[in-house]
Amino acid sequence: MDIGTRSVFVSSFIFFLALSVLFHFFFPWGNLMWAVIGPLFVVGFIDFFQTKQAIRRNFPVLGNFRYFLESIRPEINQYFIENNTDGKPFSREERSIVYQRAKRVLDTMPFGTQQDVYKTGYEYVAHSLSPLHVDENDLRVEVGGPDCKKPYSCSIFNISAMSYGSLSKNAVMSLNRGAAEGKFAHNTGEGGISKWHLKYGGDLIWQIGTGYFGCRNNEGGFDPEKFKERSQLDNVKMIEIKLSQGAKPGHGGILPAEKLTPEIAEIRGVPMGRDVNSPPGHSAFKTPTELCNFVGKLRELSGGKPVGFKLCIGNRYEFHAICKAMIETGIKPDFIVVDGAEGGTGAAPLEFTNWIGTPGIDALVLVNNILRGYDLRKDIKIITSGKVTTGFGALKRIALGADIIYAARSMMLALGCIQALRCNSNHCPAGVATQNPDLMEGLVVDDKYKRVLSFHDETVKAAAHMLGAMGLDNLEKLHPRHIKRRVSDHEIQEYSDFLEILKSGCFLKGEIPEEHKRDHDMANSSTFDANDVPYVSKST
Repeated sequence: MDIGTRSVFVSSFIFFLALSVLFHFFFPWGNLMWAVIGPLFVVGFIDFFQTKQAIRRNFPVLGNFRYFLESIRPEINQYFIENNTDGKPFSREERSIVYQRAKRVLDTMPFGTQQDVYKTGYEYVAHSLSPLHVDENDLRVEVGGPDCKKPYSCSIFNISAMSYGSLSKNAVMSLNRGAAEGKFAHNTGEGGISKWHLKYGGDLIWQIGTGYFGCRNNEGGFDPEKFKERSQLDNVKMIEIKLSQGAKPGHGGILPAEKLTPEIAEIRGVPMGRDVNSPPGHSAFKTPTELCNFVGKLRELSGGKPVGFKLCIGNRYEFHAICKAMIETGIKPDFIVVDGAEGGTGAAPLEFTNWIGTPGIDALVLVNNILRGYDLRKDIKIITSGKVTTGFGALKRIALGADIIYAARSMMLALGCIQALRCNSNHCPAGVATQNPDLMEGLVVDDKYKRVLSFHDETVKAAAHMLGAMGLDNLEKLHPRHIKRRVSDHEIQEYSDFLEILKSGCFLKGEIPEEHKRDHDMANSSTFDANDVPYVSKST
């Protein structure tokens, strides 16, 4: 139904109009047919030309049934959410928050909390009897270590990596225009920089994946000259090396052949007609030391812009090895992106999405502590992601060690995504994750960018209001003790009760907690393989 739907509607209208005229002259009851069909075409024309709702625009008349079902969603939609086994969509409450903020509709709630405050796992922050005013415009973080010549003042809430190819050009333009208006950053994803990323001048974080799209030589390896040329663009504010991602760690990116257009093939430097599979690992470096040298090389080629890397934590000793390499080489990234195993993607093998990778909060705490242990945290900013839809979600992660938040799925919801879970089929009905021109047409940039902008602004504003209500005047004062969690029917703990924050430089002083000692000893800056540390086998 999604192939040529809008064209089918126009063709059908012309056909039935001609048929009605014919019946009017040759059959006395011909006008009855128009009386029945006419109202449907009136509704269809309204749907066809409106720009607010992509589903109605892409599916005239039929699309209205989706909004009818949504009106009774407490019964209908919740059933599908609870019984969905193909993915992990946002809950009804989470979607409502995004939609309300994106559309700038009233988001206050009657009758008090919508949460079960006595349910195990319920979380909240403690407020102060001495609240403060915090200006949301002040919630920005400067990214750039000692070797960075062009630091970037970054919003605390930004668009996570989603490639052109995975997303439609209209989706990319809407995201970037929203970022430009709201002065926040738009991560390109590993698919490279397209003209749609540049059209509205939004700040870009250029992600370099294992396929080196946009800076790729004929053999598929890294091309320094191409990188240097593209990295000099004014729009490019930071460069991010993608080591792995939470949705499919240890697996390269996948762009199905159905979504590969000649334009995307040219941008990526790949042939038409088959899936675009990025290698699982990088060819430009093979060891922790080589990774650090690559970071330094990109920083130099880019003219001193912030350079960092993104990873999902797997073997903990590998991150220890990277930190040891930073100390030995003296080359440190300006930022590290911590992606959790719950991260989303348009296409990934089931086993990789469900059973590989460290969950986001655990990984965030781990990375923060290991950086502190090697006395590296002061020079490196941490960016994290993981289904953040609210100011509370942002503040929680900052309290647990992050500086900046990425959001992908919630930004897609702001664009109009309905979680149809057809991202990998090229049949996205909302025009977000498709290269089908008919479906893309339903997503109108002039309308959707405003929703992206609104969602960002309202979420940051909510975070600022909450921070002030806690009696804090800046993000640096957030601490794990500020986040409360119900751990049983009769007990509430602070995160600081069960999370240890290591002292800066403790590893360098030989003060290595038992939790980290084995991984510390296994780590070697010259290889991602483990040192030969004795272990006790199951048969011993």
